[in-house]
Amino acid sequence: MLFYKIQGVMINAVVEEEDRRARREARRKIATKSEMFNTQYCKNVFYFVSDSSEGVVTIGVISNSVLTISNYVHRYLNYIGLPLRDLTISEVTFSNLKSLLNSSHCEDYIDDDDAILEKYNLDKIDGRQSVEYGENISVSRDKPTLVSLSEKYLMNETLLPELERIYAGKKQSKASGHPVHYMVQTDDRETRREVYKIVLDALYSNGRLESQRYTYCDIRPGEQFSTMSYDALYQASIGGAVVVRYLDNDDRDDVDVAFGDTGTVEILCEAAKRYRNEVLTVFCLSRECSKAKDRFFENLGSISIVELKEDLVKADRAKEYLVSMAKGKHVRVDKKLFVKLEEDKTYLATELKGFFEEWYNGKLRSAVYPQYSCITAAEQTIATSKPKGSAYSELDEMIGLEEAKKVINKALNYYKMQKLFRDRGIKEDHPAMHMIFTGNPGTAKTTVARLFAQIMRENNLLSKGQLVEVGRGDLIAKYVGWTAQTVQSKFKAAKGGVLFIDEAYSLVDDRDGCFGDEAINTIVQEMENHREEVIVIFAGYPDKMEGFLNKNPGLRSRIAFHVPFADYSSQELCRIAGLIARGSGMTITSEAMSKLESIFEVARSQSDFGNGRYVRNIFEQSKMNQASRLLEKGFESITERDVFTLTADDIIAPPVTRDTQKRKIGFC
Repeated sequence: MLFYKIQGVMINAVVEEEDRRARREARRKIATKSEMFNTQYCKNVFYFVSDSSEGVVTIGVISNSVLTISNYVHRYLNYIGLPLRDLTISEVTFSNLKSLLNSSHCEDYIDDDDAILEKYNLDKIDGRQSVEYGENISVSRDKPTLVSLSEKYLMNETLLPELERIYAGKKQSKASGHPVHYMVQTDDRETRREVYKIVLDALYSNGRLESQRYTYCDIRPGEQFSTMSYDALYQASIGGAVVVRYLDNDDRDDVDVAFGDTGTVEILCEAAKRYRNEVLTVFCLSRECSKAKDRFFENLGSISIVELKEDLVKADRAKEYLVSMAKGKHVRVDKKLFVKLEEDKTYLATELKGFFEEWYNGKLRSAVYPQYSCITAAEQTIATSKPKGSAYSELDEMIGLEEAKKVINKALNYYKMQKLFRDRGIKEDHPAMHMIFTGNPGTAKTTVARLFAQIMRENNLLSKGQLVEVGRGDLIAKYVGWTAQTVQSKFKAAKGGVLFIDEAYSLVDDRDGCFGDEAINTIVQEMENHREEVIVIFAGYPDKMEGFLNKNPGLRSRIAFHVPFADYSSQELCRIAGLIARGSGMTITSEAMSKLESIFEVARSQSDFGNGRYVRNIFEQSKMNQASRLLEKGFESITERDVFTLTADDIIAPPVTRDTQKRKIGFC
């Protein structure tokens, strides 16, 4: 689907100012004639006046074809009585189209801009649980220009041959389907963006794309989004392209995550196959995403994919590339630019860019602007930089958990300082990072452990960042002598990540036999053997963890951080309920939220209170109650708002047993 903005100057425009009533009547006349024209002459196109002021008229167009615009625009202008001169026609984004429609509605040229969006199935793009997306406009560029740009990204083996194929033969007068789609594989965000822009510009320039507009969206593995909205995004992109930037880290073996990845990939591939000849799809993955790549190819069926990858170049070609970058900056090359190159290694453009930027920054201070040679900003940048990655952002956005956040920041800051010491030539230390998480059920201990593992990986402090969760049954073997081997196998599985031992005290709780002792002794030994490869997190109730620590003298000394997880307050539990509801596309009325707060306040006094788990259980029960309430109301009278709203009637407090004994957080 194509969106256009047409502007022109009115011929014989009336200079004198008309009264308000006359202007309103003129607009109403134009609105009526526009509606008649669209009804009588246009099946696949919709014209509307957006604005007319100071002699300049702005018109918006929704069309299924470029040819329709040129055939009908003058006919439309004459029909509504607005002949224009100096016409300019430009394709615009969906966001621009909505602005044009809104302006048209405000100026009374159309009755309802939302109705127009609904008519063309465009209302679902920005609806509930819609896919987050951005838009851009391709430009027409000649082959030499695009080839020159391509050489900056070291993709001679894949990108240059594809440009040759795109420009082979005559330019197409009308786009007629897509023989291939694309997969861009690079870890560098700038390279990814520029490469798919080069390809889309080339395709548009050679008539292989009808629309200049393309949509891009970031999709994470297992991410929940509306398939209806995603399908609507493709419908709105007919004639153009959709760029899917798949943000997979590709090194996780967790079964649940793998299942979520597969489901997401299936949705993406189904849309690509359904619109294969109407919408070009460009998938973007990290270069080393072999698992995700395999999942895409397994689900794309007969679609042909052109893979665009960065070249791996040897030292000689790498030197040429670095020299070309220096020439682009008009800086003289010196030997320091090549100091990190090794003859027997190969390099990607991303890595070489890092070498160049480091050299160039030094060159600026030492040669171009020597007055700044005494200024070194790198250390300050490292010291003040925030931890990288989405996991840290997710942890930071979680409700409560202030102590956990402080401890994790402390751990990351320690590693940050180690990097600064290393840059100064001081020997880097690798302290034990083992932790104890103490808290009652439902206080997010396991969730924080998982995020901590991901944070450590995303900040290059752990090689894999997987979470291996175990309990007593996973560590204690049936026979004497087998437990040590079982524990060692779990440490091996957690190598490069985190070993999470839940209810750790159960290893010795009321059991003074050799099985539990063997497990703890082996754990202590393996913690020391793998201190740089595995982080162990012990978790459990606060009052039982102290006895566990006393069981082995070497255990306490190897634990660097004690992280208390406090029970959530009633207000925090309400906020959690709101987050769960939003995640399900629902809202909770203020009356229902007040009722929830009262229920949470009572429930917190129970000894077996489940914190976040309790909130989720209440939410699920409330949805069941809502279903019964709506059915009693009568199916025909149920509105969409009813379906997505929980009211106070849906909130029913479960039977509780008050516990007057106040639980304690921390060690006794």
